[in-house]
Amino acid sequence: MNYTAVRNNVPVPIESIPILEYETFLEQNIILAGKPDNHCVNYYGHRAGNKIRLICCMASDMEMMIYVSSSLINSSKPLPSFTRHRHSFEKFEREIAENFGISYIDHPWLKPVRYAFDRHDRKQEISGYPFFRFHGDETHEVGVGPIHAGIIEPGHFRFMCNGEQILHLEIQLGYQHRGIERLFIEKDNLLSRTVLAESIAGDTVAGHTAAFVNLWEGLCGYQSDEGSKLTRTLGLELERVAVHTGDMSALCTDIAWQLGSSVYGRLRTPVINFFQSWCGNRLAKGLIRAGKNNYPLTGELKEELLKIFEEFLPAFHQVNKEASRLPSVLSRFERTGILTGHQAADIGAVGMTARMCGIRRDIRLSHPHDLYPVLGHQPVLKHHGDVYSRFQIRREEIKQSIGYIKKIMENIPEVNHDGRNWKSEPMAGQFSVSLVEGWRGEICHCAITGENGRLVHYKIKDPSFHNWLALALAVRNNEISDFPVCNKSFNLSHCGHDL
Repeated sequence: MNYTAVRNNVPVPIESIPILEYETFLEQNIILAGKPDNHCVNYYGHRAGNKIRLICCMASDMEMMIYVSSSLINSSKPLPSFTRHRHSFEKFEREIAENFGISYIDHPWLKPVRYAFDRHDRKQEISGYPFFRFHGDETHEVGVGPIHAGIIEPGHFRFMCNGEQILHLEIQLGYQHRGIERLFIEKDNLLSRTVLAESIAGDTVAGHTAAFVNLWEGLCGYQSDEGSKLTRTLGLELERVAVHTGDMSALCTDIAWQLGSSVYGRLRTPVINFFQSWCGNRLAKGLIRAGKNNYPLTGELKEELLKIFEEFLPAFHQVNKEASRLPSVLSRFERTGILTGHQAADIGAVGMTARMCGIRRDIRLSHPHDLYPVLGHQPVLKHHGDVYSRFQIRREEIKQSIGYIKKIMENIPEVNHDGRNWKSEPMAGQFSVSLVEGWRGEICHCAITGENGRLVHYKIKDPSFHNWLALALAVRNNEISDFPVCNKSFNLSHCGHDL
């Protein structure tokens, strides 16, 4: 095979990545994607002189490696698509087409993804999005948005219905653009870039920041100390506990079970308040930094967190017990919003969306970083792919994360000040991939440095990029009144998608 095998957060010279003829590039990655334990973690392009260099990163979950290959193409020449062979490349190629004006001769759904400011064709405007349409005397369309009533995020949902039954849902995003990937190049100091990472998705501060700092330290040849690893791992698992608990509250709200809504909502509060005690911000902004640990865990903080869990768990177990036996809850959760295992594999689903269909896709297992290698993580799997499966995975992952947190706090390392004088200068001519399992699923950051060590390209992928299509597939043949609970059970990111 013509690829470079890369480990998570370990940079390689950009010159070591093979540049293949496009037909060879396509064939190789289609073969790799056909193996059950492989999936595409990123596929994108960047300008290389007057051509476009396509870079494809295929992860092997069994080998704990990422296979990276590339191809130089002329944007004016139509290309055969990866999507024609593997549907999981669908959105990656749509983004490439939008950004660079590349046309694919056999892509089945070649529509703009984001309407980014720097899109190739500025004549393409979001108001002219080419929605799929049904025709028939008994069909009708229902539009929702463009502002989400709960989270006040922009996005438009177009339902094609037969009576109350959803036949098709098309999700149109792309209303907001902060130009975050471009800003990573334009900013010239580490702090500004770290703050950018914290702002990619407001509910995934620990996830995206951990991805950035791990990638940056790797590019600089720096090995983080045990205290920093503890901070990052603890931050990621606490973020998972907090958001999952809040999502369980929101799901109960959507089915009008007030007790569950109130109890889960109350339990979330002390968890995010702990972040406030730890680093001064309830969303963990400021907590994770490259090359240093501004907020090392102390014995006092450990005792505070253990007390929170001591009060959290009894109420959590009790409300879980109630939820699992109430017919009014189960009738709304079970067999609602089903995504099949075949569909999840076909679209390249990640995170909880994959694991609810029995797919063992979890970066903590397949490409572990920080303290995950010593935790012996085993993913929580369900097999029915419905709202209740997503509810159950949240419930079990909360308990699992609390167990991990208690384990890693057993031995708090001494504060290491050696990294405070490190020189945060990346090595020249490098390529690196950073993978993190955020609470939603797989986060991927990729970077390329130039001859002087400065960033010349930065690429971000939030797990929502994979999983929005999963929501659209899951609501088919459901009642339109079930859409809120289906949507909340995935809880995907608008801003993480639009960047």
